[in-house]
Amino acid sequence: MILLALNPLVTPDPGLFIWSTVTFLILFFLLSKFAWKPIVKALDERERFIEDSLAKAEMAKAEMAKLISENEDLLKEARLKRDEILKEAKEIKDQIVNDAKEQAKTEGSKLIEKAKIEITNQKLAAMAEIKNQVSSLSIEIAEKVLRKQFEDQGKQEALVNDLLKEVKLN
Repeated sequence: MILLALNPLVTPDPGLFIWSTVTFLILFFLLSKFAWKPIVKALDERERFIEDSLAKAEMAKAEMAKLISENEDLLKEARLKRDEILKEAKEIKDQIVNDAKEQAKTEGSKLIEKAKIEITNQKLAAMAEIKNQVSSLSIEIAEKVLRKQFEDQGKQEALVNDLLKEVKLN
C-alpha cells in the first residue's frame, strides 16, 4: 500500500480532475453542437439505405421466385403441347400409311383384274387367230385335194353324178 500512496498516477489530483472534466464538457458541447447531428443524420441515412436495399433485395427475390415459377409453368405447358403435337403427328402418319396401304391394295386389285381381263382378251384373240389359221389351212388343203381330184375329167364327172344322186335322194 505504500507504493500506491506514493505513485502519482494512482493518487487523484483535484486540479487534473477539474480540468479533465471541463475539457470533456467543452468537447461534448462542441461535438453535440457541430458533429453529433451530421453523424446521426449520416447514420440514419445509412440505416435507411440498408433497409431500402434489403427491401429491394426481398422484392427482387420474390420477383425471381415468381419468374422461376412462371418459367416452370411455361416449360410444362410447352412439353405438354410438344407431346400433343408429336401424338397428332404420329396419328396422321399412321393414317397416311394406312390410307396408302389401302390405296395400294385397291390399285393392286384393279391391276390384277385388268391383267386377268387382258389375258382373257389375248386368249380369245389368240383362239380366234388360231381358228382363222386352221380354217385357212383347211381351205388350202381342201383346195389342193380337190384340184388333185379334179385334174382327171372322169373323176369330176363321177363326183358330180354322185352329188346329184345325193341331192335327189334327199
